Amino acid sequence: MDWEDFPSWFRRRWRRYPFFRSWFFEDIDEIFREMEEIMEREFREITSKAPKSYIREKKLPDGTTVRELGPFVYGYSIKIGPDGKPEIREFGNVRPTRFGPQIREEREPLVDVYATDGEVKVIAELPGVEKEDIQLHGTEDTLTISVDTPQRKYFKEVKLPAKVNPKAARTSYKNGVLEVTLPKKEGEKPKGEPIKIE
Repeated sequence: MDWEDFPSWFRRRWRRYPFFRSWFFEDIDEIFREMEEIMEREFREITSKAPKSYIREKKLPDGTTVRELGPFVYGYSIKIGPDGKPEIREFGNVRPTRFGPQIREEREPLVDVYATDGEVKVIAELPGVEKEDIQLHGTEDTLTISVDTPQRKYFKEVKLPAKVNPKAARTSYKNGVLEVTLPKKEGEKPKGEPIKIE
């Protein structure tokens, strides 16, 4: 960056007021010190709340030991529901609370639920998992997805938008994406009212 790239007010003060130079850099140093303290405090707090299996020590080629943490995953997806309202779904193994982040061993997978006139489709992202490791349990109102392996742990109970017949479920799993299609129970009609076209 060239001297001419700085704003004119900054260049004027820099030349005229030597105390401005010391004040400017002292403030920047103080800001960085405070940021480092905040990051160290947050790191200590996360480490104290993390499950033991999420804290590992690794030896480097030069003989030093470093601590590895994680994986820590948090995210959300937003989509507009059929009623026009946004639906926000969280996923991961970190939950923000007013007492700080809560960390669980099981990750909550990213899940989408779609309902048509005759069926409910649940799509879940389960990367790094073999088909044989996935456990599914369905009721009329919910679908529970769980995985419990040494490498990956997932858990999610999905509330379904309509009553379904879990015995007639169809499933597929490919490239880390699970699809479960559940037919609606007979007699289940879509909610809403008929609209007359004028």
